[in-house]
Amino acid sequence: MTPIVEIQNLKKYFPTAHGMLHAVDDVTFSIEKGKTLGVVGESGCGKSTLGRTIIHLLESTSGKIFLNGEDITSVKGEQLKQCREKMQIIFQDPYSSLDPRKSVEYTVREPMVVSGRYKKEEIDKAANELMELVGIDERLRKSYPHELDGGRRQRIGIARALALDPMFIVCDEPVSALDVSIQAQVLNLLKELQIKRGLTYMFVTHDMSVVKHISDDICVMYLGQMVEKSPSKELFVNPLHPYTRALLSAIPSTDIHNPNKREILRGELTSPINPKPGCRFAARCPYASEACHQPQKLEEVTPGHFVSCCRVHEL
Repeated sequence: MTPIVEIQNLKKYFPTAHGMLHAVDDVTFSIEKGKTLGVVGESGCGKSTLGRTIIHLLESTSGKIFLNGEDITSVKGEQLKQCREKMQIIFQDPYSSLDPRKSVEYTVREPMVVSGRYKKEEIDKAANELMELVGIDERLRKSYPHELDGGRRQRIGIARALALDPMFIVCDEPVSALDVSIQAQVLNLLKELQIKRGLTYMFVTHDMSVVKHISDDICVMYLGQMVEKSPSKELFVNPLHPYTRALLSAIPSTDIHNPNKREILRGELTSPINPKPGCRFAARCPYASEACHQPQKLEEVTPGHFVSCCRVHEL
């Protein structure tokens, strides 16, 4: 089966006064149709930059991006416009991502108007169906973002992302700014939409509980690099990379008799500006050795479970 999205050795660097910042560095993965890849890691690890580079909100430094088998790495002009209709994004902040001067109805209709592919009657019908699909009451459709709560705003963002019937959506921490009860509603809505429309998601988050609930596979990133990738259930049962273990140990436990044993990370963060070859986690890793300062590569330890750690067999 041809994956909907395939990334090969993708890199995104930013120039700074002190050198090149390696925001995304040599990342490779694929996502099959109708599946969700969760991308986790601490703030600044490159999760959001990775998603924005894939959908061309940022242009890649090098590497390849394939959408449904087609190379879209360097598309421009009309090709880029068509490509963006197939790939959408749901932003983290449901307030700043909406135009405060535009009503709910206008915001949902706008992508279809801009595309130029639809007649007015088709736009009216599609917009009403979308707003009903995501749970926006008819009485709210003339409202403005400041008149709505965070959950309803995010539903508008979801409806807007669906307007052009995309095949792939980057969900950039879409529930992190919402109350816990609203988070559950939005996550369930995303799963329902995925089933109904056969959508493929890349779900960016720092919340391990959320990513466990929604993802089929999980990719763990650290300072721009992918250090582990595994099916969701496998990762929580058998985490292999020391960084992944530290992330999982930080999940709060409700079992007072068997609380999680925290793995406290010590040491200094490696600079992402012109980093030296080797494992970028080595400075904080309790198992680091001289071998960790050599270039690392992802290794398939068990079927579908990849890890970038030269000492994985010793841990």
